[in-house]
Amino acid sequence: MKLPDSATLADAPALLAQLTRALAGGNGPLQVDAGALQNFDTSAVALLMQARRLALAEGRSFSVAGAPAKLVELARLYGVEDLLSLSPSAPSTRSDVAA
Repeated sequence: MKLPDSATLADAPALLAQLTRALAGGNGPLQVDAGALQNFDTSAVALLMQARRLALAEGRSFSVAGAPAKLVELARLYGVEDLLSLSPSAPSTRSDVAA
């Protein structure tokens, strides 16, 4: 499943419904593509944790691909980075980013 560019508290109910449908529509691993995320808050981490719980309850694996650096930072802050199996997006090539 591919997340949209926004995953805030206001978006969470609709996104959880989409994730639940994605789980119901398959039987293999559930991989969430977070590459488009630009506007998100801690609700995104909670949403992904719930999706992981649902996937594991069905005996499916769960991972997140293309996670923006800020999402990885939030997950690390809450101690759930490894639980979410986050694969970060490619590093930024912008010249104004501090090394």
